[in-house]
Amino acid sequence: MVEILDAKTREKLCFLDKVEPHATIAEIKNLFTKNHPQWYPARQSLRLDPKGKSLKDEDVLQKLPVGTTATLYFRDLGAQISWVTVFLTEYAGPLFIYLLFYFRVPFIYGHKYDFTSSRHTVVHLACICHSFHYIKRLLETLFVHRFSHGTMPLRNIFKNCTYYWGFAAWMAYYINHPLYTPPTYGAQQVKLALAIFVICQLGNFSIHMALRDLRPAGSKTRKIPYPTKNPFTWLFLLVSCPNYTYEVGSWIGFAIMTQCLPVALFSLVGFTQMTIWAKGKHRSYLKEFRDYPPLRMPIIPFLL
Repeated sequence: MVEILDAKTREKLCFLDKVEPHATIAEIKNLFTKNHPQWYPARQSLRLDPKGKSLKDEDVLQKLPVGTTATLYFRDLGAQISWVTVFLTEYAGPLFIYLLFYFRVPFIYGHKYDFTSSRHTVVHLACICHSFHYIKRLLETLFVHRFSHGTMPLRNIFKNCTYYWGFAAWMAYYINHPLYTPPTYGAQQVKLALAIFVICQLGNFSIHMALRDLRPAGSKTRKIPYPTKNPFTWLFLLVSCPNYTYEVGSWIGFAIMTQCLPVALFSLVGFTQMTIWAKGKHRSYLKEFRDYPPLRMPIIPFLL
């Protein structure tokens, strides 16, 4: 038997009297939804303590520290949206927005510049790199990534899109501006930056493929990621989240290539956020796996 109370008010929401001891939290959520259709499973957070952590869907009732009648506390997570939808939306925006500035559609730079083209090679190269990056992200979302959580709060899509779309418009405005000036050290600087960008993009993709192969389809299994025969994955020897390392490296390369301040700021903000994520994942690995490689750092080898 399972009693479900509201985590805030302690109000009794429902009493489930036909719950098997081997039932999972996911199954209990489905039963709860039958009583309260407005709270579909992805929107539910069930916990043993009103202020405790959410129970995992795969947790089994009889393995939890509860008595004959289990008391669970419910918290509404709010409207949810799938991770795939969020990723496709936040990545498609920058791709489309950047191209608006690249093709200099009307009302951006003034009538005389409508649909004109930059005379600088680096501007066209930057458009190719930017477009490639986001097309790669869209394809990875559709065919590579496997998400441990199916949904996220709906409000996050507005925050994420503001970040990605806003920065894309800001950097695109300056890079494609008719008065844009090429990098200080010319072709040499651009070639070096392009090499950094391409290497890091290949590295990022290689890590995503390695992580995908680590988790079978439809599974939430977590394993320690190790290097494969692919040299780009050897960074796993030194950091827990080399995909973030390569991602930051790509944007540093793009910043050097364009010598554009908004790109540098985007790289800095992205690095800050990815460092927070990397530290969190690193702590989770250390907590979950006793034999986790001790030399690894979260995102920067030997430093951070």
